[in-house]
Amino acid sequence: MRHIFIKGNDSAKPTLLLLHGTGGTEHDLLALAERIDPDANVISVRGNVLENGMPRFFRRLAEGIFDEEDLVFRTKELNEFLDEAAEKYGFDRENIVAIGYSNGANIAGSLLFHYQGALKGAILHHPMVPRRGIELPELSGKPIFIAAGTNDPICPSKESEDLKSLLENAGADVELHWENRGHQLTMSEVEAAGKWYRENVL
Repeated sequence: MRHIFIKGNDSAKPTLLLLHGTGGTEHDLLALAERIDPDANVISVRGNVLENGMPRFFRRLAEGIFDEEDLVFRTKELNEFLDEAAEKYGFDRENIVAIGYSNGANIAGSLLFHYQGALKGAILHHPMVPRRGIELPELSGKPIFIAAGTNDPICPSKESEDLKSLLENAGADVELHWENRGHQLTMSEVEAAGKWYRENVL
């Protein structure tokens, strides 16, 4: 997978896994990682799927309707990539915190839904429920931050609330942060995520 790795100043800090939204690249969220934790390692990945020339992390059948088979395959692919990257770059595989936006938040959510040890925690900006009707792994005490927009046309409020309760039912410690906005990534939600990260992850 195309990616950027930036070694941090503090090896005890988590490695931040950056996952862009539809049409983004591995460069999109670098400034955001700098705001969340300037001393952490960063691994920023580009999605392997193209939709009308725009990179994504998995295929969809229509707006808001995921190709579940491809989602499962791409989640496994990303999880295995993280195993290899941890070995290659020498970071702690068990200390990865994902920061995802939109499609990137959905694949991060899918990692949590499918692999118990894939992530130590996650910051999910405008995610949807990746899959319904499956049993989640034991996520006891895993810290997860969800940022959602009350007027998000792509990700209805109920999606955010459902995701929170599914993760909590699996034992995760979830904070749901609301912005009175749409689907865009706002500076105030990034700042709220940074505050949450300092209080709940470090």
